[in-house]
Amino acid sequence: MTPRVSIIIPNRNGSATIGRCLEAALASRYADFEVIVVDDDSADGSVDIIGRFPCRLVRLTEHCGAAQARNVGARHSQGEVLFFTDADCLVNADALQHVMKALASAPVGTVVGGTYTRRPADDRFFSRFQSVFIHYSETKNLSSPDYVATHAMAMTAETFHRAGGFKESLRPMLEDVEFSHRVRRRGGRLVMNPRLQVRHVFGFSMVGSLRNAWRKSMHWTMYSLRNKDLFKDSGTASLELKTNVGLYFLNLLLFTLYVVTARGGWLVLLAGSVLANIVVNRGLLRAFVHANGAWFSLWATAYYLGVYPLPVGIGAMTGVTRWCRRSN
Repeated sequence: MTPRVSIIIPNRNGSATIGRCLEAALASRYADFEVIVVDDDSADGSVDIIGRFPCRLVRLTEHCGAAQARNVGARHSQGEVLFFTDADCLVNADALQHVMKALASAPVGTVVGGTYTRRPADDRFFSRFQSVFIHYSETKNLSSPDYVATHAMAMTAETFHRAGGFKESLRPMLEDVEFSHRVRRRGGRLVMNPRLQVRHVFGFSMVGSLRNAWRKSMHWTMYSLRNKDLFKDSGTASLELKTNVGLYFLNLLLFTLYVVTARGGWLVLLAGSVLANIVVNRGLLRAFVHANGAWFSLWATAYYLGVYPLPVGIGAMTGVTRWCRRSN
């Protein structure tokens, strides 16, 4: 008998994307599944849109956060397998088949993760940049990733409930990272299946991309300081990105010293630093080319090396400051 899969989707003011999300989820080619949407007290027209689809809607009467919404969805589910995704993600039609195949060949207690497609659901430059960056970062280590993200996370219901669900105090993000770490500490296994993919609707402008980088870096830094793994190679918080940020600020210093002293030696050091950064990040830079071609790669490389490290670095410094204040 085919095991039933419960697709669980938290929604908070997702009227711009939830319709497309549900269309994709309900188009799954898997034989037996249900779709559960937990609305986190939305103030837009989300609930009306959700009501047009043959899915189960659970409404929260106050804003509780995505972690609690996912836990509520799991409690209302009937599936033997739980598949978590987001309201701005479009699940590929074959995703659940890949979930079941991966779980069938994995030890009991395994959490299976997927990633974004290289091309996002919207064709903006900054959305394409983000989708390639995340896809590359999350698929570098397939057999033992540091975490599995909730845009495509699957496990048996027994595994989920035995682990205790998502930690609801970790608002507004990173509950999936904490859950992954907890599963692994309890002897469970994390695996990434690169065929398990969802298309993300980013809708990123440059401002949106920079704001997202700052916000995620801040929260990630605070979590990493609590977890004592600030310098771990962890998905999008990769050693490549951390190197990129460190060398970016070093390059600013070297350029300032050149301007102040007019000594060419600083420019030589600057060139060496830029070259070293390119070598360290060569995998991601190749991924830009493979996903979107040479012209996109040129601009994406310039953005990644010359702009993106600034909000990431500022976010990290903000996270350190906030963590220190809370620790005192």
